[in-house]
Amino acid sequence: MNNLTTLIKRLEAATSRLEDMMPTVSDPSAARNGLASLPESGLTAPGAEVQNGSSASQTQLAVAPLPPAIDDFDALINGDVKTFVNMSEEIGGLVAEQVSTATPGYEAHLGNVQVAEVLRAFAAERKFLIVTTKAKKPDIQSPVYMEVLKDLQSTMGVVNDIREANRPSPLFGHLTTVSEGINVLTWVAIETKPVDTITESLSSAQFWGNRVIKEYKEKDRTHVQWVQTFYRIFTSLTGYVKQHYPSGLTWNPDGIDPLQANEEVNSGDHASTRSPPPQPSAGGPPPPPPLPKFNNAPPPPPMPPNGVSTSRNPSDMGAVFDEISKGEAVTSKLRRVDPSSQTHKNPSLRAGSAVPAGPIRSDSASSRGHRSPTPGIKPKPESMRTKKPPKKELEGNKWLIENYDSNPPSEMLEIEAHISHSILISRCTKTTIRVVGKANAISLDNCTRVSLIIDSLVSAVDVIKSPRFELQVLGTLPTIMLDQVDGAAVYLGKESLGTEVFTSKCTGVNVNLAPPGDEEGDYVERALPEQMKHVVRDGVMVSEIVEHSG
Repeated sequence: MNNLTTLIKRLEAATSRLEDMMPTVSDPSAARNGLASLPESGLTAPGAEVQNGSSASQTQLAVAPLPPAIDDFDALINGDVKTFVNMSEEIGGLVAEQVSTATPGYEAHLGNVQVAEVLRAFAAERKFLIVTTKAKKPDIQSPVYMEVLKDLQSTMGVVNDIREANRPSPLFGHLTTVSEGINVLTWVAIETKPVDTITESLSSAQFWGNRVIKEYKEKDRTHVQWVQTFYRIFTSLTGYVKQHYPSGLTWNPDGIDPLQANEEVNSGDHASTRSPPPQPSAGGPPPPPPLPKFNNAPPPPPMPPNGVSTSRNPSDMGAVFDEISKGEAVTSKLRRVDPSSQTHKNPSLRAGSAVPAGPIRSDSASSRGHRSPTPGIKPKPESMRTKKPPKKELEGNKWLIENYDSNPPSEMLEIEAHISHSILISRCTKTTIRVVGKANAISLDNCTRVSLIIDSLVSAVDVIKSPRFELQVLGTLPTIMLDQVDGAAVYLGKESLGTEVFTSKCTGVNVNLAPPGDEEGDYVERALPEQMKHVVRDGVMVSEIVEHSG
């Protein structure tokens, strides 16, 4: 009976695999939109008719299979991207509006689910990838290249527009996470090492996504899962690019004109060649291949009654008690310590650090168990460490400024930054740094007496463990974050009076404000509070700033 059940299950598995191997026809509407379609129920093209068991009266065209790179990209869209869209719809509100904005006539095979805005951006990139398999590479600066990328750029712009239009929203962190992360799709425009672009986009998205996790980890775990689902898209896309485009996007050197290929993709003609399938005989479809033989399949092992093993001998416990009842004979197999190794008989051993090692039996060594681990080596103080040479270099889109010491103000360190650059300053002492231009973000870590002068930033200045820090803002700056800073002076210009300042474990922080409007005058110094009073009122903890009156 067990052999018959096993045979039936294996026959069903073989039949399922044969059905999966049958050819399918792509959905024309899905091809126009750049999304992969689900298999149709039949094997004929739309409009074909079957009469009297034959189809010789009409020609049937089968679409050639897509390249493996496109198939894997479809799996990424239908997997992690679709899961993220569904999570966004669960959150709702502006997040659903940003991620799940419907577009008329853009459905494909997703049924009644409205196609998401993020999914549209991935679909536009899929269409661009199909064009690269059919066309020659155009000049990147030419209008032809921009025309092929037009759909991808427009969909990415819609995601960012929703973020900019809803800055006062409590879900602004969610909107910014998506708008910062959608730039990951620009990897197709990078000629060398596109994986670095994905990593940088993930860092920008994590800056805001981690804030969402911190805010909602105790209130609503759905928002935490939403951020983690968004991060998984970057991981999957990194693996995809490493597999198919490790050195940059590849084009077809023997292909057609890019505009012609773009028109063919938009019209749904993805296949480069089409060939009619073999005509079936009048007697019906050809028979399936023979099923595999299972005569030599071993039967499954018999199960014990009630799933309980009967190998235990009931007399085992009795043997244990018999050994215990032996009395002094139980200790007869213990090893005696040699007098030469006994410390109470040899004072010289007590003066040493340890007893000399003697022959140890394997059974006695295993009975002692694991020894406690040795303590780790403490790091050297900062003053005793070897000083490393100063470093100032641009790696991708990141400036690395390290190990500058006692740089005089007359030799101000200048950085020419762009809007996509992030700047990391670490282990610098008594150094003045000038950032020219509008950068993305600046981070200071373990610096002492560093003065920073900036024009404008897109996101924030993050300062960690940097005592006696000075900052002057000439343009605009949305956010300043100070963590474990002892002594800081911040000078805000007229354009940056709306800057938000976040402090944690900080002392001696003073903010100098420029006169508002067109007024002339000196900066006005305002100290940030350090002492807080916490009182329970009506069952709620209320925190207030301590006021000193003289």
